[in-house]
Amino acid sequence: MGILLGIICIFSGLVPGYAQQQDHEKVEIETIRLGDTVAMLMGGMGGNLGVSYGKDGVFLIDDQFAPLTGKITAAIAALDDQPVRFVINTHWHFDHVGGNENFSKAGAVIVAHENVRKRMKVDQFIKAFDTKIPAAPDVALPIITFTQDVTFHLNGDEIYVFHLPNAHTDGDAAVHFKKANVLHAGDLYFAGIYPFIDVESGGSINGLIEAITRLMPRLDENTKIIPGHGPLSNKAELASYLEMLTTIRDRIARLIKKGKTLEEVVAERPAADFDDTWGGGFMSPEQFLGIVYRDLAQE
Repeated sequence: MGILLGIICIFSGLVPGYAQQQDHEKVEIETIRLGDTVAMLMGGMGGNLGVSYGKDGVFLIDDQFAPLTGKITAAIAALDDQPVRFVINTHWHFDHVGGNENFSKAGAVIVAHENVRKRMKVDQFIKAFDTKIPAAPDVALPIITFTQDVTFHLNGDEIYVFHLPNAHTDGDAAVHFKKANVLHAGDLYFAGIYPFIDVESGGSINGLIEAITRLMPRLDENTKIIPGHGPLSNKAELASYLEMLTTIRDRIARLIKKGKTLEEVVAERPAADFDDTWGGGFMSPEQFLGIVYRDLAQE
């Protein structure tokens, strides 16, 4: 998929009307078991899902697009016949909360950081992609919100959900399955590709670096990491991601200090040594540099 088409697909996917444009019939949900009671679900253009399942019911992290609810439900049913009891939203973007309405109507309790509910209640605009996202219906909104953290004791595990400000957005949450040694990082982590930082929603490059730095001590060499986008990952790969973010941030900051314009910074290619590894996703190197530049330049 070309870079431009990928951007159109992902961020048009934030808009409910796009659900009718995608060919969801062709999407297949892949299940990756990460332990006796934890799994990762991936497929389509939306964010990766996490699942805890067992005697206490199903705990679901994010829910992609509304037209995929049936396929997601079927994948969960193959793991366990318990209903979805809780849905945790890692942030407000529609490729992570698009199924909220369906799961809420089916009886699930939607939980998220308070800023997720605040943003979903009103129209939003992502300047980087010139995209307007209309307010969600009340039934799709989180009905339990937290400010810092909340712990669920389910299916023999201690599931710690905690806020990391202001990183990808102002409402990011990560989910740590302590017994299973699994972390769902949401869109704090784009595995193997340059991330999108939603500055209009309170995100920042410095906040993202701080968030990843805070995650690292929770992990060991055996921790399985579910990224918001990309394949299953681990601590070593997350450390490489942190090094990339920090290095590019520092290089751009130095160029800004020298008075360089955005065009001059892009022309100098301060991420050139990272592009082969990280530049093949829906964010082109130039677009990622532009977001970081504009964020740092306004400080």
